[in-house]
Amino acid sequence: MTVAKKKRQGRPHKGYDQTHREMIETAVRLISEKGAEGLSVAVLAREMGISRANVYYHFANREALLDAVKVWASDQLARGMDESWPVTDRTVGITRFVLENPELVKLWIDDFISGDDVRQSYTRWEPLVQGLQQRFDEQCPDEEIDAEVYCTIMLTSAFIAPRIFARSVRPDLPLEAIVARFVKEQHRVLRRDGLDWEA
Repeated sequence: MTVAKKKRQGRPHKGYDQTHREMIETAVRLISEKGAEGLSVAVLAREMGISRANVYYHFANREALLDAVKVWASDQLARGMDESWPVTDRTVGITRFVLENPELVKLWIDDFISGDDVRQSYTRWEPLVQGLQQRFDEQCPDEEIDAEVYCTIMLTSAFIAPRIFARSVRPDLPLEAIVARFVKEQHRVLRRDGLDWEA
């Protein structure tokens, strides 16, 4: 029996989806540790103990792998707008993700500000804008509140502000203290604007 055959028999066969997910998760970890520049098909294959051909079976090239990582990051960030979660959980989730994954967030922000359609990097954009516009129209009929601009300001502050605060304003504070301060201030802003469902 060949060594390759013994290896295949020695470990259970994984499905395509599971392997695909593990590749993305490993790529996410590598980017977090070494930055996007440190990620390549060869590095991912070596890290996972698989062949480059296996990686290419899932991703046509490094750019396709990076695109999958950006989609993964976008999905994590989108949880911050999932109304099935309590507002506090959403705020904590986004702030913690931004602070714990600066390299991933940098990749996502680069896409966000590149001039490409925001709907590609943030798939929940339209429902978010439409939902807030309807809420503003109902609660503040005498004010003309621009939900698109409002959402742009809120997303930008949620995804960029914690990183700036942690790196440039208060690098002396532990992560938990920064998260607590951002949660408190975001709730104040949401209450002011009539958007804090937990108020």
